[in-house]
Amino acid sequence: MKVIMKPIEVIASFNLNGISTPLKFRIREDDFPVVINVEHISFRSEEKLAGNKMITFRCQSTIKGLAKVFELKFEPGTGRWFLFKI
Repeated sequence: MKVIMKPIEVIASFNLNGISTPLKFRIREDDFPVVINVEHISFRSEEKLAGNKMITFRCQSTIKGLAKVFELKFEPGTGRWFLFKI
C-alpha cells in the first residue's frame, strides 16, 4: 500500500458511545468525484499522530472491479477524515 494522506469527504455512522464507522467516502480522481462504498472493515485502532488522536480503519472495497484494501484515518478533534493508504 502507498501512503497518500489525502483529505476526503466521508459518510459515517456513530453509535451511542460516539464510536464511528465509515460507510462510504468521496475522493477526486482526475478532477471527477468518485464515491466508494466501504464493504468491509477488518480492524480499527487508535493512535496519536503528532500529539493528535487518530482512529485508523483498515477497509476493503471493490474499486473498478478489483478488491482493494485501504486505510482511512479519522481525527476526532477536528472531525477530518483522510485516505491514508491505498
